[in-house]
Amino acid sequence: MQADILDALRRGANEDALSLARAAIADHPEDPQAHRALAMALRASGDGDAALASIDRAIALAPDDADLHFHRAGYLLHGSRLDAAQAALSQTVQLDPNQFGAYVMQAQLALMRGDLDEAERQARLAERVSPRHPWTQLLHGSIALERGDADAALVLLSQASKAAPEDAQIRYALGFAYLGKGHLAFAEQAFRSTLETMPTTRGLRPLLAELLRRQGRPGEAADELAPLLDRDDVTPGLHRFAGELELAAGRHERALPWLRRALATQPDDARTLEALYEALRRNGDRDMARSVFDAALATSPQAAMLWQARLAVEDAADPAALDLAQRWLAQMPESLPALEANMALLGMRRETEAAEAIAHRIVVLAPGHRLAQMRIADRLVARDPDAGFAHIESLLAQAQDEDVRRELRSWMGHAQQRAGRFEAAVATWAGLHADAAPRSLPLPEPTAPDPALPPMAMPAADAPAVAFLAGAPGSGVERLAAVLAGTVPAFRSDRFEAGRAPEDLLQNFRVASRLSDGELDAATVARDWRDHLPARGVPNGEVIDWLLWWDNALLPMLRSEVPQANVVIALRDPRDMLLDWLAFGARLQLRVESPLQMGRWLARHLEHVAVLHERSPVLYALVKMDEIHADGGAVAAALGAALRAHIATPPAGLFGPPHFAAGHWREFAGALAEPFALLAPVAQRLGYPEA
Repeated sequence: MQADILDALRRGANEDALSLARAAIADHPEDPQAHRALAMALRASGDGDAALASIDRAIALAPDDADLHFHRAGYLLHGSRLDAAQAALSQTVQLDPNQFGAYVMQAQLALMRGDLDEAERQARLAERVSPRHPWTQLLHGSIALERGDADAALVLLSQASKAAPEDAQIRYALGFAYLGKGHLAFAEQAFRSTLETMPTTRGLRPLLAELLRRQGRPGEAADELAPLLDRDDVTPGLHRFAGELELAAGRHERALPWLRRALATQPDDARTLEALYEALRRNGDRDMARSVFDAALATSPQAAMLWQARLAVEDAADPAALDLAQRWLAQMPESLPALEANMALLGMRRETEAAEAIAHRIVVLAPGHRLAQMRIADRLVARDPDAGFAHIESLLAQAQDEDVRRELRSWMGHAQQRAGRFEAAVATWAGLHADAAPRSLPLPEPTAPDPALPPMAMPAADAPAVAFLAGAPGSGVERLAAVLAGTVPAFRSDRFEAGRAPEDLLQNFRVASRLSDGELDAATVARDWRDHLPARGVPNGEVIDWLLWWDNALLPMLRSEVPQANVVIALRDPRDMLLDWLAFGARLQLRVESPLQMGRWLARHLEHVAVLHERSPVLYALVKMDEIHADGGAVAAALGAALRAHIATPPAGLFGPPHFAAGHWREFAGALAEPFALLAPVAQRLGYPEA
């Protein structure tokens, strides 16, 4: 009868096994092995409580049977009753010190608790009983992995897998060893083979999905999760993950249902809201977005991030945005984000007194609030400059953090320029640049602006579209980049991102001088640039690459090696560029200590742009930002003309507060007379007036 029951269980015929086991109990009610067989059949049928009761009956009949205590520990572990399982295992080894499985299970329990020393002790006891058993290596490999020694873990677990290639637990642990070494494809294979053996192990599918995502296969990752997503016990985190994967795969319409289900359970989860907002944005139906977020707010009116997402649907310039922000504030009058939104929108509508009143409410809640204090200082300077300066000085006296002090000094410069104290403003800003010089990058030395040029090569018929974006400090190039980042998948800004910048030759500050001196040749630089594109997520060579700066030493390379490339240069009146750089800084922080040094370098740099403009040695476009730098729609239109492509209008508020208007440099004609004189000749060459 026992053999028949085991055979039925192996075949998956659980009902047959139950019938046979109950018949055995009826025939032999005092046989502990019959009760053990019934426990196995009950567990296979999903009745864990009844299985435990049956194994307890078996132990009552044979209290000295170590094997029964071991099986009881397994049932307790299956029910996550860890302490009781530990007690059952202790009883097992007291009755039978050679019970290998009990040591293995105790070691695994210790691993679950994070007690690596105890796990190692139990592993050594298991090794004494069965030194060559694959599970001995499994234990030692798992402990090595927990201790951070992925190399040792991989050796041990690989040996265990060779000895027991069908063992699912060994393959599972081996997958984590591969993962620890960064061998994602091997880890995927190990976990997938484990899933084939143990298809109901739910944690494996999300793990496989994450591995597929990390290998750049988000669509496959989303498909891997699909069998789990309609179950009643799915967590909102899993729904969110599925939505994020569908988004990454470019399938926003498939992402929306999962993200909406995640939102229903977690209405204030930042990742869910970010992904849902993006899916709705791609969907392009603003009314649908309003409906989704309004429905969520109806049941979760205190979810601040939900209000923020709903507000983001509206154009900031639309009166509906302010109405919505005021509804939010009425619902959550002490909410800092609600107060901030109202202050910003009132400021945009030039309702300065109302915005200042909100600013005062904010600093009561958060005394060091940067934007609120800036608005208060601005209003003070407008009414009484001396009082405004005194207010900023008092904040400086209280500030301990050096970053905060730098920002306050920058405010002081802006307050001084608004009060017409231009020389004082220049001195304040110049001091900030000088203080930052030791932490800044060296100024790249411009080469001769008019290099010898090779003949223009003929682009191949199937050459991928390529553009290079560049712009000196103060040109507004960051605004072009912001528009491209939100609308053109081929755009890359990674040269400006710490930890992500490519290691190609174009990233080297000396590449221009090395090309000019003949130390590097054009073909080498172009080949190196192309070789690095796949690692930047550019598989087909189609890219808009934002360069750190422009130098005409690159022209020979473009003419001979990338003749289809389009060079797009952001430009403003050079004197406005200098003023903007001085007052607002730049994305690339360069080592400068005085406005005169800045003007001298900028004049030499812009000579290259003037030569490019005058001689047109490659396909290029100057995007003059003077009158459009604060207008997202106009910037998108200018970019579209430069790239000969349609560029979607960005959302309102993308650029943040506007910088100085075109021609503002004239206010500083006295304070910056010397550097402006250096810039006047190149300004005229680029089409700007002398004065």
